Amino acid sequence: MASRDDIKFLSNPKIGQKRKKYCRFKKYGIKYIDYKDADFLTQFINEQGKILPRRISGNSLKYQRKVATAVKRARHLGMLPFVADLMK
Repeated sequence: MASRDDIKFLSNPKIGQKRKKYCRFKKYGIKYIDYKDADFLTQFINEQGKILPRRISGNSLKYQRKVATAVKRARHLGMLPFVADLMK
């Protein structure tokens, strides 16, 4: 029987492993989310312009609510689109 060291992988063996999600706001001590910073807010929306859920973005509940409010304010002012085709 071949050991694990003898097996040559055709693809990266770490593909299936999940990395630990973290809230970037707690980690870096960000208290205020600026709705006027559209470049920062685009990290939390997908290609169609929808807000990413917590389970994907890794935000805590407190900051996910603040992100959602900031994205909605930016949309209202026209800094972010309500609907988009391949935004990123």
